[in-house]
Amino acid sequence: MKYTDKSEFEKVNMFGTGIPNDNYAQYFIGDSFLNFLLKPGEAPLILANVTFEPACRNNWHIHHAKTGGGQILICTAGEGWYQKEGDEPQSLKEGSVVYIPTGAKHWHGAKADSWFSHISVEVPGTETSNEWLEPVSDDYYKKLK
Repeated sequence: MKYTDKSEFEKVNMFGTGIPNDNYAQYFIGDSFLNFLLKPGEAPLILANVTFEPACRNNWHIHHAKTGGGQILICTAGEGWYQKEGDEPQSLKEGSVVYIPTGAKHWHGAKADSWFSHISVEVPGTETSNEWLEPVSDDYYKKLK
């Protein structure tokens, strides 16, 4: 379901919007918010609810790991997009689950007309890192239907 009104969205965003995602703002177009469900170092994985305002998306990026690694997105509220390089953009809504393997160049974010939240699961691995790349251009994004 699409949510254009933030107060209506907050009622269904069961894991909470959290705080502005200032540490990673340079890798996003628009405002995103982060609510850690497990604090970094508290468990062998990172688990956070990431919320995107309408039209917010992160840059293309790659999750690297020597072994294991990758990311899982569990969509919990609103509507968004996911795209792996070379594939067509995938529409996301509540209940969608995406597995992103290590080494896959991709991006994800909200649809232009909806707030969007997903739980991000950083899959444990060895020598893991993220490589942040170019933004998803406004021209490209505006063509998504």
